[in-house]
Amino acid sequence: MNGVRVRFRFHDELNDFLALPKRNVEFEQLAGVTDTLKHVIESLGVPHTEVGSIAVNGNLLPVSERLSEGDRVEVFPHTTPILLSHPRFVIDGHLGRLAAYLRMLGFDTWYDRFADDVLLAQVASTEERLLLTRDVGLLKRREVELGYCVRSDKPHDQLCEVTRRFALRLRFAPFTRCMDCNGLLCPVSKDEVKHLLPPHTRETKNEFSRCQNCGKVFWRGSHHARMLGWIQDLTACQ
Repeated sequence: MNGVRVRFRFHDELNDFLALPKRNVEFEQLAGVTDTLKHVIESLGVPHTEVGSIAVNGNLLPVSERLSEGDRVEVFPHTTPILLSHPRFVIDGHLGRLAAYLRMLGFDTWYDRFADDVLLAQVASTEERLLLTRDVGLLKRREVELGYCVRSDKPHDQLCEVTRRFALRLRFAPFTRCMDCNGLLCPVSKDEVKHLLPPHTRETKNEFSRCQNCGKVFWRGSHHARMLGWIQDLTACQ
């Protein structure tokens, strides 16, 4: 038999990625003699970005290690919340509303609805951004070092989920970034932008911001109060 027999046990949320018979139990797995821990763990369905630590026979080992006959492997998720020194994100094309909401809160968020997996992984790697996706296969790409599989399929719940996992609430800087293009907003006088305003807005509003990248003009309309309500609701996500 060209392989080694080892025993695995995955803990807590990592079981989300396993086949039902392998969840919350110890099970035997055949691994190739040259397979690394990363290879075997990902072949079972768990992306390396979700793994916090690995103990082999009670000793913590990196994902690059290989396995030996009879090894007992325990795989643990990250301890949460995960504190990011510089919260910067790249979002896949299926999470457009989440990208807009993160920008609304002031977070530097790269998003292109047409970006393929190669480009998303490249941006995550070269710009040192955390990749948010619901595509488990994308998180298994070798160049992706920081990533998270978003569990919820509803944008507001996704925002709460990400806020909680990465302790973002104290880092909020609402309405400082363009929700369309990610550019920074700066205050502008009414005279500078009045030629760009709808008549009613020109008559009733006096405070404006403008995106330094795309030039879009923002003011406090009815949507502003609605967004403030969402931000307040996020306090319950901690």
